Parts: sequence; structure tokens; C-alpha cells
Amino acid sequence: MSDESEEVLCNGSAEIAVAFCRILRGAGLEVPISKVTTFVEALGRVGLEEKLPVYWAARCTLLSNPGEVDAFNRAFEVFWERKALSRLEIAVPSVSVSLATDAGEDDSEINGDNDGNAGPIIQLRYSPVETLREKDFAECTAAELNELRKLMGSLRLGSTTRASRRRVRSKHQTQIPDMRRTIRRAVSLGGEPIERKFLRRDRRPRRLILLVDVSGSMEPYARALIRFAHATVVGRTRVEAFAIGTRLTRVTRELSSLDPDAALDAASDAVSDWSGGTRLGSTIRDFNDQWGIRGMARGAIVVILSDGWDRGDPQILSEQMERLHRVSFRQIWVNPLKHTPGYAPLAKGMAAALPHTDQFIEGHSFESLERLAEAVTA
Repeated sequence: MSDESEEVLCNGSAEIAVAFCRILRGAGLEVPISKVTTFVEALGRVGLEEKLPVYWAARCTLLSNPGEVDAFNRAFEVFWERKALSRLEIAVPSVSVSLATDAGEDDSEINGDNDGNAGPIIQLRYSPVETLREKDFAECTAAELNELRKLMGSLRLGSTTRASRRRVRSKHQTQIPDMRRTIRRAVSLGGEPIERKFLRRDRRPRRLILLVDVSGSMEPYARALIRFAHATVVGRTRVEAFAIGTRLTRVTRELSSLDPDAALDAASDAVSDWSGGTRLGSTIRDFNDQWGIRGMARGAIVVILSDGWDRGDPQILSEQMERLHRVSFRQIWVNPLKHTPGYAPLAKGMAAALPHTDQFIEGHSFESLERLAEAVTA
């Protein structure tokens, strides 16, 4: 197929997908833009010549609630009636569909029993995990957020290490002699220090500090990011979590529960300014005065999860970010809005904090949080 024909097919797929999704929305079905994009990609693979592949491509990519199958079939019938030039039959195809997941589950038959009189068998494979990994948290339903909670439970943030003051035994020669072990060994050899023993400085994981913005502008992402903070607190040692908005609230103890729902409820009860305003400068100043400069942030990795919208003085935020940067090992700013096409850090809070940030990454999806995990362990 030439490039020109591929472009025509792609454009036709997009027009068909948009027109059909309008009919679905008119029938009361929820069809977000991400599903429309997936449907366009599916049409590019199965083509537009035959009705059967188009039907199942639409049903697998656009339909998520089994209770909406009847409404979907009626909408599909109406859509193909409008395409008079296609000369395709209107009735919904009667086939046996075998559905399998990429998670290795047993195949389950969808459209009736597969007996000798059944029509052609179509085996469809789908991966809900891959779809959710790239989906924006703001577009996720409650059920999808629950699935993401399970995914976040498998996300493990490693850690860089730093040298500590503790000294441990070394199998190799270093600049630190172990006089006690050397003398003990010499006694067993007749008083001659033939074998010398050495010590080395031990290493311990760096502390990880999460500052999660729970203000009103972060409402579409706050609960997903708090779930991420819970998975990090439970799955990693030396983690501290704080909620920031108009005030600073430490939620490490609340997020230490192994029950994700109980941890989220406890954190919500502890944070009195949830979905309120944003004063990033004053809250980071409170963190520096009460926790950070006093020792918690020294040599730590500080991750700030916020969109950068600030109602306070940007000069205060700049000063406090610089102050925190002097004692921390690395500062990472995670902004859920960074993935938006044409985004620029023009918000006064984001512009004030960016010069004192070592890394500036996205935080709108599970895939972006995986990149955050890589940045923490880099």
C-alpha cells in the first residue's frame, strides 16, 4: 500500500470513528477521546471493507460496560443505515467470539456456545493494563482508578544510596584499617600481623520525600497521586509523605496502612484543606522550618507533585525552593499538565520553582509514574 493510500485510509477511519462516536454519545454512552483514538487505530488495522471486523473493532475499543451492549448494537445499526452507499447488511453479525486477555486468563466465549452450528469464530485479545497505563488520571472512572490502584501496588521505587558514618567489614583493601580484627588475627598467628583487615563506610538508602498538592486545581489527579504515595510508603523504606495546599500536613502515618482504601480515607480526614487553595511558598517554608532543614531533607530526594498554580507570592516560593535545594540531594517536580500539547511553565508558581528543580517530568498517567520511578533510582 502506498503512502498516499494509507493517508486516505487513515483520514477515512478518523471520519468514520468521529461520526459513529457522536451517535454513541447521543444514545447515552460515555465515549472519551482516548477510546476514539484507539478505535481509529483499530480501523487502520482491520480496514473498512467488511462490516464484521469494523463491528468488533468498535465494540472492543469503545464499549467498556456489558450492560450497554443493546444500546451499542442499536447505535451501530443506525450508523450503518446512514451509510447507504456501503450496501452492507444492517443486522448485527451472529458469530462466536472468544475473548482472551494478555494476563494469561482462560478464554471466555461471549456470544453464545460454540457448537457445530455456530458461525465463524473470532478470537479477540485485549490488554486493559496497557490502556490504563497511558490513560490520563483525569479521564479515569472510579473502576479504572481501582484497577490503577492494583497497578500501583506493583510499582516499586528503588533508591540511590549514600555513604553513612557507620563502618563495616571489607573484603578488599581500603584506606581504613580494622585494628581490632587485625590484632586478633595476629594473636592466632604468633603475634605477627601477617593478615591485615580493613573497614569500609556503609551505605544506606536515601530518604524519599513526597509533597503532594491536594488543592482544587489538582482535584482530577490528587486521589490517584495519593494512591501512588501510599504504594510508595508501603513498598519502600525511608519515605515521608506530606499533603500541601494552604497548609502542610504530614500523612506518612495515615498512608502506612496496608489497606489502600483505609489509608486514603485516613489521609483525607487528616487533610483539612483538601480541594482548597494553594500556597506553595508558605507550605514549603513550613516544611523547611519544621522538618526539612532540621534533618529530614538533608541528602534526600524531594519529589513535588503539583501543577504549579500558586496564589501566594512567587518570590517566597523561589526562596524556599532554593533553600530546600541546598540541603537535598535532588529535587524532582512532577506536573500532570506537562503532557498537554503546547504546555509552557508560565504559571507564576511553576516559573518560580523551575530554576531550582533538577528534573521536570510529567505525572498524568501510570506510565509517567513509571518514568518517575526511573528518575528516583537514576
